[in-house]
Amino acid sequence: MIANRWVVLGVFVLSSTLNYLDRQALATLAPMLLEEFRLSNTDYGVVVAAFSITYAAAAPLAGLLIDRIGLTRGISLAVGLWSAAGICTGFVRGLGDLLAFRMVLGLGEAGGIPAAGKAISIYLKPGERALGHSLNQAAVSLGLILAPPLATWLAISYGWRSAFVATGLMGLIWIPLWWRVRRVVPIAEERIEESHRLAGPLRARRLAALAFANGLSMVIYSLWTNWPVLFLVDRYRLTLVEAAWLVWIPPVFLAAGGMAGGWLSFRAMQAGVPAVRARTAACLAASGLALITAAVPFLPNAGWAAAAICVSVFSVGAFSVNMYSMPIDEFPARAAFAVSVLVSGYGLMQTVVSPGIGYLIDGYGYQPVCALAALTPAAACGVLRWSERF
Repeated sequence: MIANRWVVLGVFVLSSTLNYLDRQALATLAPMLLEEFRLSNTDYGVVVAAFSITYAAAAPLAGLLIDRIGLTRGISLAVGLWSAAGICTGFVRGLGDLLAFRMVLGLGEAGGIPAAGKAISIYLKPGERALGHSLNQAAVSLGLILAPPLATWLAISYGWRSAFVATGLMGLIWIPLWWRVRRVVPIAEERIEESHRLAGPLRARRLAALAFANGLSMVIYSLWTNWPVLFLVDRYRLTLVEAAWLVWIPPVFLAAGGMAGGWLSFRAMQAGVPAVRARTAACLAASGLALITAAVPFLPNAGWAAAAICVSVFSVGAFSVNMYSMPIDEFPARAAFAVSVLVSGYGLMQTVVSPGIGYLIDGYGYQPVCALAALTPAAACGVLRWSERF
């Protein structure tokens, strides 16, 4: 039964792979779209912000909906919507169309991470949850790994539009697969919800602080998921194909960082350290490693830059799995909603930061962007410690 729980959860988190495969197709093919539609880095930042604003606004509603209608129906609606938006992106004719369909994509994908949090809450015990988030992080990383080679191959072979259509279709195939596999472990969600009903009442200030800390901690993640191809093409004059062969590597380290961060807090909890304290300590260690981000634009070639980016995203992975475990620890009866508030914090951050990143790059290059991003995980740790009294 224990093995079955992890197998079913593994199939579920494949939805996270598809989520990020759809999302990262644009980041991979950004040079093509910027050239075809004559867009600047600032314009691209606005496109990222358009996705992020609906992502942030819809996440709490998605969390509430999933808590209310159940995991399977909730994730099916989310995957169906974001897959349709991805397919439609393959037919855009200009900036306006691109903005509209990225907003719909954000609306659908807002349910992905809250649903994963709900699944982890249902299938795993408290001590296993950071490891469960590590598994979800690995699924996210798989999407980030597959997007560059797959989208680039499709774009070169059949045109860039085919990449969006193909990745969208994959999501529609996943939905019936999940409905079939979920029956392997017949856990009654209602029974689990009832067992937690009196635990972890929502404390608004603490939950808001967790969301703010999450937004700060994910600035580096936003940078290296939305801008890596543009960075390597602009800074080191690589071709799209050359950049694609490098940008699949950092997500491997993102997954490894998630595993390391999950293991670190898991071992601390086994030694008797309270869950939230163990996760905060792991986040603090990750924030020190994140300082390497500031050095990335100064490195002499693309290989060294990619290596530093790998270390940077390793730190993000270690931080993130513990960050997203905290609301489940503290608010287990409302797991999907609590996680969705953190997702909203990330989306709001990306909405605000993305146009600023584009503006700074257009005017001053990548150096100030990386220097500022390097400090944000440490700031997030400060927020976590300050809010522990709430």
